[in-house]
Amino acid sequence: MPFIKIYIHLVFSTSERIPFLNTLDLRVKIWKHIKENASTKGIFIDMVNGYSDHCHCLISLGSDQNIEKIVQLIKGESSHWINKNQLTRERFSWQDEYFAVSVSESKVELVRNYIKNQEKHHQHKNFAEEFHEFIEKYNFKM
Repeated sequence: MPFIKIYIHLVFSTSERIPFLNTLDLRVKIWKHIKENASTKGIFIDMVNGYSDHCHCLISLGSDQNIEKIVQLIKGESSHWINKNQLTRERFSWQDEYFAVSVSESKVELVRNYIKNQEKHHQHKNFAEEFHEFIEKYNFKM
């Protein structure tokens, strides 16, 4: 059996960054569902949280998993579930784009705290500002 510990910080937004997830109760329900559903598919989500227009996940990859497939499963199933349960007024969808960056073992707790404190974080900064910080911090080419 292989022993693997690869952490990924995954961030994805709602379609066109529409603030579909506009209440704390709704977000809590969706984050809980994402984590529970991922678990049934063998995807380990260490932490999930976000704000009205985006989601952060700290994921630990298994030996037979790749980022693209995990993202597809998480986003596809959750948007289907949100629509099936009519949790938003309009048809819900996630944007196609996403960020995924590796997290060093020494930084896992820092990322957990960052994800856990999304409500407080976004009182001072919107997702567009956060998006640009990610682009610059991780040197993504646009």
